[in-house]
Amino acid sequence: MPQYHRKPYVAGYFYPGDPNELWKLLENLFRSRRGPGSFILDRWSGKSILGAILPHAGYIYSGEIAAHGYAAYNSSNLKDIVILIGPNHHGLGASISIYPGGKWETPLGVVEIEGDMAEDLGSVDGYIALDELGHIYEHSLEVHIPFLQFIYKRNNKSFKILPITMLLQSINAVEELGEALVNLIKQYNHDNIFIIASSDFTHYESAGSAASKDKHAFEAIERLDYKLLIDNVYKYGISMCGYGPAATLLYVAKKLGGYRSELLKYGNSGEVTGDYDSVVAYASFIIYKK
Repeated sequence: MPQYHRKPYVAGYFYPGDPNELWKLLENLFRSRRGPGSFILDRWSGKSILGAILPHAGYIYSGEIAAHGYAAYNSSNLKDIVILIGPNHHGLGASISIYPGGKWETPLGVVEIEGDMAEDLGSVDGYIALDELGHIYEHSLEVHIPFLQFIYKRNNKSFKILPITMLLQSINAVEELGEALVNLIKQYNHDNIFIIASSDFTHYESAGSAASKDKHAFEAIERLDYKLLIDNVYKYGISMCGYGPAATLLYVAKKLGGYRSELLKYGNSGEVTGDYDSVVAYASFIIYKK
């Protein structure tokens, strides 16, 4: 079997390529006013957190928003396995690409892929396939790995990842991947798995228009209703790039039962650039036990 080793593709572009600079920036993202202001949020201490919907733009734009979700997760019990689901922006690879195994590298070091889980998931018939190509240029998962390395290293813990990209984000694809993940999570102990659904929200509209549209996505997310999310994306023309990954997380949460969703932070690129006429919007949601 090939020894897969995914090298960083957007280091030095979406986030610093120098490890010391990257570590310092991550610290600042958590401590900033637009961020959570802290690494630990007391209200999430001891909570059972299944997953999060988090943004994936350059850190200067969305890193502080993402830090809210990571601070909540950092305040709970860190899991040994992190499943990452993101959109495939480049159109390469399988409809649903499971990274086949091996290692994933960032400036902060190397993370091991959960190879057994990847093989089990890749054996599901349908859209899902073991596929390196769907990950090779994709940033939607890569930008989350340094955040994870940061909080796990601060806690002297290790973790493995299972990276998944979705080129196809239809209801059928969401249901196939969601059901496969539910079965996988039950097999591997869902109390030891954290799921990240990677998505930005409305793109290149005014801040007011983005907020007006995104509230319809939020309604579905808060209800854990994956079908309503996809319906609303089309009905209201919401340019949410990772609605499939988000819908998949909602499917899993609803199927496992006992979870609820909470919006931690909503913002947009205009808060950084000063241009509110054409923004990209970002949100952090946490999915946790009631």
